[in-house]
This record gives sequence, structure tokens and C-alpha cells, in this order.
Amino acid sequence: MTTFRPAPAWLADAVFYQIYPQSFADSNGDGIGDFNGITDRLDHLAWLGVNTVWLNPCFSSPFRDAGYDIDDYLALAPRYGTDDDLARLVAEAARRGIRVLLDLVAGHTSDRHPWFLASADDPADHRYIWTDGDRPEGFVASPGRRPGAYLPNFFDSQPALNFGYARRDPAEPWRQSPDAEGPRANRQALRDVMEHWLRLGLAGFRVDMAASLVKDDPDKRETAAIWTELRQWLDRTHPEAVLLSEWGDPAVSVPAGFHADFFLQFGGPTNGRPLRSLWNNRTGTDNDDWDPVDCFFDPEGKGTPAHFVEAWQSAVEAIGDNGFTALPTANHDFSRLNCGPRTPEQLPAAFAFQLTWPTLPAVYYGDEIGMRFVPDLPDKEGSVLGPRYNRAGSRTPMQWDDTENAGFSTAPADALYLPLDPDPARPSVASQRADDASLLKLVRRLIALRRGSPELGPSGSVEILHTGYPFVHVRGGRYLVVVNPGAAPAKVTVDESRTAGARPLEAQGIRIADGTITAEGFAYGVYGLAPGS
Repeated sequence: MTTFRPAPAWLADAVFYQIYPQSFADSNGDGIGDFNGITDRLDHLAWLGVNTVWLNPCFSSPFRDAGYDIDDYLALAPRYGTDDDLARLVAEAARRGIRVLLDLVAGHTSDRHPWFLASADDPADHRYIWTDGDRPEGFVASPGRRPGAYLPNFFDSQPALNFGYARRDPAEPWRQSPDAEGPRANRQALRDVMEHWLRLGLAGFRVDMAASLVKDDPDKRETAAIWTELRQWLDRTHPEAVLLSEWGDPAVSVPAGFHADFFLQFGGPTNGRPLRSLWNNRTGTDNDDWDPVDCFFDPEGKGTPAHFVEAWQSAVEAIGDNGFTALPTANHDFSRLNCGPRTPEQLPAAFAFQLTWPTLPAVYYGDEIGMRFVPDLPDKEGSVLGPRYNRAGSRTPMQWDDTENAGFSTAPADALYLPLDPDPARPSVASQRADDASLLKLVRRLIALRRGSPELGPSGSVEILHTGYPFVHVRGGRYLVVVNPGAAPAKVTVDESRTAGARPLEAQGIRIADGTITAEGFAYGVYGLAPGS
């Protein structure tokens, strides 16, 4: 394993909060969220206890894929504000002890990027992957004077930057080595982009489609080599900055140079099964190609945490002390926790698990109040990926209060980036802050408990006492955690010494007596244990 500088000390204590900027807070009344809106709402994040924010892409873009199609990496999209607005956001966040990360789209640009427009007219330009004249399956015909076709990385409007091919093929002579001139220029461009924004005080980057760089790279060895090179540069020049990957395979990505990787709905040897086995109830965003697996956090109680636990254990063994795994509640591409048959009463158990497990937790904006996945929305900026996979349902405006447009914007309702959740009972930050029994207040208390207890962080030990309903484990020898995501009551008997002196810190519907743990439906509990138990 390549040796890197140890991860910055602050990362082990990170509680991430993902902001979809166009849907978080609109400060100027145009119906689209912006930097100043985020700045105006930083006190909510500080009060909640999160200390690290990452923003979805906010660079100049034609927005055919909601900003993941960038036409200028060094310019911000006017819809969000100016460089000064972003600098103010970063400074005000820092004043509250919050770090800010941007989203780095490393593997492709927009087809409107000047690099691509030049490349489409110049056969000698190798910043993108072009055939010499034919059009293999999956390639898109050249839009310029250059013959042949280009390889897209996702949508056709997102041409893949050329980082080379791991394997050459005489039948495809246009395949280049990762050390060819075009790939070398793109590696330098990544450093230039990161350097530009890190100078503004950003804390690092979450990297989109991080595994997609080198093509025909079955073991990802050549892609990993690029990230290793970039991590070594980052260690030398910005040792307090971090790289998080959208890879979905921490056992590969972290040894390659990332400080942490998310368990995702895709990626890894089982194509995202570990995360899906926790949250995916086949509603909301769902891919027909995913293997069917009953999720653990579901009222029917058919799932198991074993898929996730085994993948986590394998990843931790591969990573060692070189980085972290991260577990999101949801993200801009995947269903919220409150989705389909999973209702608000089931969310406390999910958060009790997510905020006490030894992964870095990432809360998707609005999940802290139980915002729901809103079905049946129109396609918005490329949100639809399949017949049952419309990502717009996870991207609706943040619900701040009960005023017009839920406090998100003063624009007319028909001018909002996406419609609000039409449910008259939709939750809001204001209403839940006024209710000590609310999900928001629970999430705040759990975050405070985690941040005040190293044993609940990623370095604390975990001992599993029961895998099933209820799921029971001990963290750092000091905390007993019980979660029952099912609707039916569940019971398990463990060694009585493991529950000795258990005192509830956050609990609902759990009874412990003589080593028997009884959990009502949707129950959860975090207990302090007597020393030596």
C-alpha cells in the first residue's frame, strides 16, 4: 500500500451535511438556491452540530445534468452567485467551525466546454477520447470538423476526458496510454482546478465518478495510480485538505489515495448492495438492473444488516488506519429515508444506527426533519435515469417553516427550481425546533453524543451481539446500541454482563432486563454501560 500523510485530524470527527445548492435557500427571489442563501442558514447547521458541508457542483454549466456538465471549472454559475459570495460563505462557515467542500467533476466536461469545442475541430487534440473515423457502440458522432466519434462518460452531453486506457487493442488504435500527452494534460488540469479553489479556503473536494477516469481498467489499477499521484501532491501542498470519493468501494478507493469513500447505491463487487440492503425499499429512485435485496430498515422485517456489516468489515480491513468509510442517509441521486412504505415514525431508528456506527455520517439536506421523496415530478435538468428512477424526488426545496414556499424562496410557486412537497403535513425546521420530541431534536442530540464520545467515532471498536431484529452492538465497550426497524416487536437474549448498568441516553420502545432486550416496533436505544460490562 502506498504511504500517504495521515488524514487531517479533523476528519475523524466529521459529521457531513450535503447541500444541493439550487434547492437549499434562495436569497434573491429567483426561485433557485444560492450561496448567500446557504450563508443565511449556516446557523441551522451550527445548531444541528454538523461540522463539514459539501456542495453539489456550482460551476458554470448549461445544466443538462444539474451542474455535473461543467463548461468552465474556474467560473461559478451565476445562478449561485459570485466568487465573493462563495468566499463569504466559506469564511462565515469557518467562523462557526464548519468546513466547506466542493464537488469536483473529474472524468468529463460539458460538450460546451471550450476544451471540447476545440477538440471537436482538431484531430491533433487528445484531451478527450476520439475514434479516428469509425463510431463504435457507445460513442457519439463528432459535432465538429473532426471525423469520428467521442466517448461520453454519462449523458451524451458529457464527453469523457482522456485519461488513457489500461489496455491497448490493435483493433482500436485510438486508445492511448495513461502517460500520453492528452492524459498528462488532464492530470495537470485537475491539480490546477483544485489549487484554484483551495486558495479560497475550501477544505477539499468530493469527487464525482472517481472510478471512471482510465477506461478498460478492470482492476482500477491505472485509475488508482492517478489518484495516488494527486493525493501525494495534495499532501505536499495542502495537507489539511481532503478528498472524498464517489466510488462506492472503499477497499479500493481509500488505498488509492482518497481520505474517505461513501457506501453508495452502486459500486464495489456487489454494485452497491451494502447500502441498498440498508435503505432501498424499491421505491423512489430504483434501477431495474439492481439485484433484489430486502432492506433492513423496512417495516416488514425481511432484511438483515449482515450485507452491510460484512462489506464494512472487509473495507476496514483493507483500509487500516489510512482513511475512512462514510455512510449517507441519502444523496441527490438516491431516495431519501422517508420514501414509499418507510414513514416518519421509522426514521429515528435509522438515525440511531447511522449516527452511532463507525462510519463517517453524511446527512442529506432535509433528512434531519424527515423530508420525503416526492414522486411523480417532471424531468428537471436530466433528473430522469429510468422508468422508475427520477432523481428530482430527492431534490425538492428545503422546508424551513410554514410561510410561503416553506421559507425557501419569495419567488412565485411556479418559478421554483422544483415544486415543494405538496403534502400539507410536510415537516419544517421551525416546527420541529419547537418540538422536543421531533426527529430534528433527536438528530441534534445524537450528533452531540457522537461528537462528545470518541468511542462512537470511526476509531471506536464495535462488537456485534445480535445481527437481525433487533440489531444489537456495543461501541467502544461503553455504549450499547439497539435498533429495531421492523414494525413487529422483537426480542433477543444476550450475556447479561453485556447489559449491566445500561442507562438510557437516547431510547424509545426498548426494555432491558436480565440480559433480555425487548424492542417494540421501530424502536431504538443508545445506552451507556457500566465500566467493564
